[in-house]
Amino acid sequence: MEARLKEIAERHGEVEHLMSQPETASDPNAIRKLGREYSQLQHVVELWNQMTSAQTDLEGVQEMIAEEYDAEVVEMANMEATELKEKLEILFDEIKLELLPKDETEHADAVVEIRAGAGGDEAGLFAAEVYRMYQRYAESRKWKMKVLSENSTGVGGLKEVTVEIEGERAYQRLHLESGVHRVQRVPETESQGRIHTSTATVAVMPKAEELDLVIEDNDLKIDVFHSGGAGGQNVNKVATAIRITHLPSGLVVQCQNERSQLQNKLQGMEILRSRLWDMQLRERNAEISANRKAQVGTGDRSEKIRTYNFPQSRITDHRIGYTSHQMQNVLSGELDGFIDALLQEEQARKLAAVGD
Repeated sequence: MEARLKEIAERHGEVEHLMSQPETASDPNAIRKLGREYSQLQHVVELWNQMTSAQTDLEGVQEMIAEEYDAEVVEMANMEATELKEKLEILFDEIKLELLPKDETEHADAVVEIRAGAGGDEAGLFAAEVYRMYQRYAESRKWKMKVLSENSTGVGGLKEVTVEIEGERAYQRLHLESGVHRVQRVPETESQGRIHTSTATVAVMPKAEELDLVIEDNDLKIDVFHSGGAGGQNVNKVATAIRITHLPSGLVVQCQNERSQLQNKLQGMEILRSRLWDMQLRERNAEISANRKAQVGTGDRSEKIRTYNFPQSRITDHRIGYTSHQMQNVLSGELDGFIDALLQEEQARKLAAVGD
């Protein structure tokens, strides 16, 4: 580990030097890449400095214990030694986590797609609730949310909605929300009081910058058509809606929220770029995890990950067996209990994989 930490310290100095060069200042992409790398390296260097300092302090205290004859002083020194050992254990674990191979999406913003699944109108209503849950969670973390595409059911529900969430480690914290969310409750339209089961699917993708993924113009087929919707002067009069087909992958994106072709095209390209990057990452991760004997659910959108049982005010994440009986609080955006537990499990698996 020490050799690896020395390499990081050297690279930290190199990046710091590169960031001060005039040619770097004139290249926004270089500034962005170096800035991210510097931030990561700086954290590891700080942890190592803390660890080195604590180790030096511990050695000093142990020398004092060996040479001191005053029982009271020895007792105090032993207490300090215990605290320093605990601190060193914590720092060691933190450094081990920092030395794990870095995910290229660690600092990415998120693009979240929520779709009504099985269950008719009730599924659309549940999809709208799931959307509001993430909206409130984003607000609680001071993240910015922008709707890229939305298609409502007309009865207060959502057929689908795609949003961009911009904020510190947005994708990192949300990526394990991908999958099938299942609700069990009595719909308002149910006269017999029977519990119905409906679903909504959530797909969380890293927002891909142009720097991360380049799409060639000749790989695209772009169609313009008239927007559909609830009415208004712009609907069905001016062809502003955009359909983008990525020919190599077959992915299709439609955008009609905005009032101009250009705005819809820009938002459509943003969604397409994120879907393509997500596809590449999933293919790569599938290869990496193919031989794992056991793993927490991957967050694949076809996998049932969570059940919201309204009669019992109970929400259970099936991947880790985590349960909350605070239904309304969770739907109001208090998701950190679930997200923190999932991330801790993911970190534990990564550390175990390194140990193997």
